[in-house]
Amino acid sequence: MSDNPQSNGGQPQGPDMDQGIRVQVLGQYIKDLSFENPGAPQAFQARPAIDLGVDVQARRVDGDHAEIEIKLRVSAKVDDKPAFLLELVYGGYFLVQNAPDEILQQVLLIEAPHLLFPFARRIVADVIRDGGMPPLMIEPIDFSALYRAKQGEMQARVGAPV
Repeated sequence: MSDNPQSNGGQPQGPDMDQGIRVQVLGQYIKDLSFENPGAPQAFQARPAIDLGVDVQARRVDGDHAEIEIKLRVSAKVDDKPAFLLELVYGGYFLVQNAPDEILQQVLLIEAPHLLFPFARRIVADVIRDGGMPPLMIEPIDFSALYRAKQGEMQARVGAPV
């Protein structure tokens, strides 16, 4: 029975499992939320043009703990007049273990926001609906593409003459 890799209560064991990357959400929260509705009630009569901005920030709290923030900014206009503005900073407190330094940034800026996004998306939809508009269901965000774009911008800044 000792040769069975799952002899520990059904949990896999072995060298691969001991060194696997562990990402755990310890907490998630609204860090900042703002909603302005200057176009009401006139904005209800037409479909607004929506502009969405997304940013992700990560900071190490200590050793294996990090805070991730997804910043969403949704602005809407009807006939070039502001209909509403929503700004949300949604945070997560994560435990990240056994992540090699060369991929830690990717774990923090791609995988962690991917776990938080459905909750932030729901808040956006609910707040906009509660503001009198149809709920806005944000399409899934490709955090990997966002990460690559940020890396490209940073490399361009570093390589550009000052």
